[in-house]
Amino acid sequence: MVLSRLLGRWSLTALGAACACRGLGLAQLGLLHHTDLRKSLTVEQDAMKVELLPALTDNYMYLIIDEDTKEAAIVDPVQPQKVVEMAKKHGVKLTTVLTTHHHWDHAGGNEKLVKLQPGLKVYGGDERIGALTHKITHLSTLQVGSLNVKCLSTPCHTSGHICYYVSKPGSSEPSAVFTGDTLFVAGCGKFFEGTADEMYRALIEVLGRLPPDTRVYCGHEYTINNLKFARHVEPSNTAVQEKLAWAKEKYGMGEPTVPSTIAEEFTFNPFMRVREKTVQQHAGETDPVTTMRAIRKEKDSFKVPRD
Repeated sequence: MVLSRLLGRWSLTALGAACACRGLGLAQLGLLHHTDLRKSLTVEQDAMKVELLPALTDNYMYLIIDEDTKEAAIVDPVQPQKVVEMAKKHGVKLTTVLTTHHHWDHAGGNEKLVKLQPGLKVYGGDERIGALTHKITHLSTLQVGSLNVKCLSTPCHTSGHICYYVSKPGSSEPSAVFTGDTLFVAGCGKFFEGTADEMYRALIEVLGRLPPDTRVYCGHEYTINNLKFARHVEPSNTAVQEKLAWAKEKYGMGEPTVPSTIAEEFTFNPFMRVREKTVQQHAGETDPVTTMRAIRKEKDSFKVPRD
């Protein structure tokens, strides 16, 4: 009954594509009827506001608002009408689209959005991104009002994947990084177009070197399943156990488990912890990159426990 209602709401093609793209069966999506109950969340700071907008079954779009100029950017606007309505609600001028990668559940709304809002600047690191106006590379910079945006190339999930590091000059409050399908809370993306070496560089040498208090806004609500795998890798890690209990409580209330921080990820994300002996011993490896390869392969076929 629940499934039939869902399939009436989402097209079978779209739902199937979402599952297939990420190697999921419908059962692994969890309580699918929960989708309608997913709540948005506003994270406010002195000069930057981030509005988390749930999309599709488990995606997130992010409206980034510069409070000084009321200019805004949107990250991965897969549901354009929802984006336009939220920008109007906040009374901001949407000027910029920040696309993390070309997959349809992230870039698939670009063409429609630019028709709804002509003149938008659409940034991305891959020619496969729809409506692209500005091709960017590693360490390219741009402005959204008074906010600085640094583009970080993190190829692996896709060859043109970009993460966006957003900061306010002179602010003492944490910056934000929008990581798409490279870094999730307690996980990382599949290696569709890259290697373990590339993901190691992306997680440890690029994202891992951002300030520890940087808030991490990822592309999907995968936290519970990721933490169950983390628990499998490090059963004695209390940070994993505590975060899992917290995430279950949040999810049960329909609330996002995003954002986390870079510092937190180093405590419970096995893919950020590939230099730790406990993770290496689980993988039967002694090198961080081969450990990364081994645990990603293991997670690709991991049967998520129901508990």
